[in-house]
Amino acid sequence: MDFRSQSIGPSGLASLAADALLVVVVGEAVPAGLDAKVASLLNDALAQGDFALKAGRSLYIHRPAGFKAPRMALAAAPAPTVKAFKAAVAAGVASLKALGARHLAVACAGAALTPAHADALVSAIGDATYLYTQTKPSAPQPSKLAKVTLVCAKEEATALQKGLLRAAAVHEGVTLARECANLPGNVATPTFLAEQAKAIGKQFGMKVQAFDRKAVEKIGMGSFLSVAQGSDEPLQFIVMQYQGAGKTDAPVVLVGKGITFDTGGISLKPGAEMDEMKFDMGGAASVLGTMRAIGQLKPKVNVVALIPACENMPSGRAVKPGDVVTSLSGQTIEILNTDAEGRLILCDALTYAERFKPKAVVDIATLTGACVIALGHIHSGLFTADDQLAADLLAAADSALDSAWRMPLDDEYGEGLKSNFADMANIGGRPGGAITAAMFLKRFTAKYRWAHLDIAGTAWKSGANKGATGRPVPLLTHFVLQQAR
Repeated sequence: MDFRSQSIGPSGLASLAADALLVVVVGEAVPAGLDAKVASLLNDALAQGDFALKAGRSLYIHRPAGFKAPRMALAAAPAPTVKAFKAAVAAGVASLKALGARHLAVACAGAALTPAHADALVSAIGDATYLYTQTKPSAPQPSKLAKVTLVCAKEEATALQKGLLRAAAVHEGVTLARECANLPGNVATPTFLAEQAKAIGKQFGMKVQAFDRKAVEKIGMGSFLSVAQGSDEPLQFIVMQYQGAGKTDAPVVLVGKGITFDTGGISLKPGAEMDEMKFDMGGAASVLGTMRAIGQLKPKVNVVALIPACENMPSGRAVKPGDVVTSLSGQTIEILNTDAEGRLILCDALTYAERFKPKAVVDIATLTGACVIALGHIHSGLFTADDQLAADLLAAADSALDSAWRMPLDDEYGEGLKSNFADMANIGGRPGGAITAAMFLKRFTAKYRWAHLDIAGTAWKSGANKGATGRPVPLLTHFVLQQAR
């Protein structure tokens, strides 16, 4: 989709050549200085009770008199915030997307526009128009929308165009992440993820390696291997390297959990909603999406992506509760629950990250149901002992409208991981389960700055709108861009 900014001339919004015009009205009163023809329509709609300046309200107007655009929508944003602007765009697009518009112009009345509004616009339109079709021939026709113009003042145009370019790259990354995660587990296998990584590498000039079981055995990733041993599907350890800065510059390392299907293994999950465990590679999908966005934007920063990918299946070869395995770090792990497998593949990837002498490492994983209980489906859980890294990630979350919430990581939470038979167990007690999972990972990160994002509540939606969200690609992309020189 093509996103552009455009400053309007003295003739105003009525002369805009677009298939549809969306006007976001900010505030609880008709804005001063509003285009006269738009103000007339708005005042009439308010007087007739057809529209109200309240959150969620929108109004479609077909062939408005005096306007070049044959379709028009008004949408209310009562609060002067970027978040309210995004919600208003989403409401307005919902009233337009079923129509035949290919070019949408969006104007904002009552507030100045910033690059953050560009992010909000692209995100809202991306969410409104995304449609999964790859394995559903009966899916309805996707939206015809191909071009979006953000109308602005002349002095805003340059900054907004730059913001739109960034947001468009994030949109492409989010879409890739959603497509990968929405595919069924018999399609989106570890080998498929490796193929996606190689395609991104070829398109954007990144170095990509995919290690098979034999290579992983040689490296010494005993914990990762233990999870994969129950499946006939070949594992892959994917390494992607983007070099946008000097060879000696320390890279940012992103580690994505790539469990392409999680049955729980011998600690078998209940059958209800187990189909959603195809989303357990949401961390890997978000890392692929972020690398695609970074490849398009070409920032002056080095980035390494590590994706341990496998299935977690029950079989005669599967790891059993009580088994002890040796991780790449040399630390031994007693596996008390085979359904706590994500941390077992991540820990070896986190140890592998040491060889890059990283500036910072962030792992991303649909790790625990406990994080969903704690934070619901609004915030991703952020865990780190590094205050500056936490501040950087939270700032990225705010600017990307991809929220996260910092969780505690006190040493006392690690007490539950003690084992009589190994250096640690892979689970603690039920209380604070998301925190003890993070404490497990922390034991493999002593040699660098590290943060963990638990996206179990934000990587996908259940119910009637079941599907991947593409989060936290926006957060991660903004974070990486912060690190650029």
